[in-house]
Amino acid sequence: MQEEPVTRAATLAEIAQEAGVSAPTVSKVLNGRADVAPATRERVEELLQRYGYRRRRGNRQTSPLLELVFHELESAWAVEVIRGVENAVREEGLSIVLSESAERHGPGQSWVDGVLARRPTGVVLVLSDLDRSLREQLARRDIPFVVMDPAGDPGQEVPAVGTTNWDGGLAATRHLLDLGHRRIGLIGGPARMMCSRARADGYRAALDMAGLPYDPELVREGDFHHESGRLLGLELLGLPDRPTAVFAGNDLQALGLYEAARELGLRIPEDLSVVGFDDLPLARWVGPPLTTVRQPLTEMAEVATRLVIDLARGVRPGTLRVDLATSLVQRSSTAPPRTVVPGRAERG
Repeated sequence: MQEEPVTRAATLAEIAQEAGVSAPTVSKVLNGRADVAPATRERVEELLQRYGYRRRRGNRQTSPLLELVFHELESAWAVEVIRGVENAVREEGLSIVLSESAERHGPGQSWVDGVLARRPTGVVLVLSDLDRSLREQLARRDIPFVVMDPAGDPGQEVPAVGTTNWDGGLAATRHLLDLGHRRIGLIGGPARMMCSRARADGYRAALDMAGLPYDPELVREGDFHHESGRLLGLELLGLPDRPTAVFAGNDLQALGLYEAARELGLRIPEDLSVVGFDDLPLARWVGPPLTTVRQPLTEMAEVATRLVIDLARGVRPGTLRVDLATSLVQRSSTAPPRTVVPGRAERG
């Protein structure tokens, strides 16, 4: 039977007595010490939650560290985020602790235990979901956190910094429509991620506004990596009535699509127009330079970092949700579609 929450505050001594342990053991749990049996730790955490225990701000001893957590670190995308965090912490005299969550969707208990032991000034989580029980553990220790570009809906009470993904998907697709394309494919990101769904919704809205039907045959779900862009690109470009343009959910998938086009002997933009999303530095270096939707990754990271520092100082922001604007950057990977004259080959 589940215990009912109580409304009165409890001292550590009372929590220790109810848990059947010493007060120093409760203190070890609060500070993320490893020398506590898992069952004991779980029971103490349950009681801390039941009594709504919160460490008083004045009693909190912190390290001059900012914890930066990625779900993965293998892309150029992460470099832009790290750059933004460094810009913000440099003027605050803080150092960065960089970690990658072992779980795909977000960090687990072992990560939280390490954070509690390090006692950072705050935590910035990138493209992560933070389980409610882990949020509560951080809150009980008065460790503020901000989610940047959350994977799912973090809720109104969770500080979060994102970008206008729907607007970006709309702008990318509308650009291709304005050039005259009508067979426009989409290689999106994982459907479980909020940013992927928003970009795909923007794509669909642009088609609807243009009076064009949504064709699921032209849509593929990728994973934001280069290889998925290549493999899914080969699928789309191998269709009997292939798309003349493709909106890729991020720049890495767009580059995978470049590779697929080369394998099939298609030229960009003469045979295929491509739009990406992110505007990573490499988007300017590829041939041809990539038309893409810029999301201000460095600025997003700076805003998230300053927000968590303000929270650590007890400054309550006017809003807990910040979305920075996207913008379309036109380069050389898009052009009007080639015309086909009945009975004649395509011009070229």
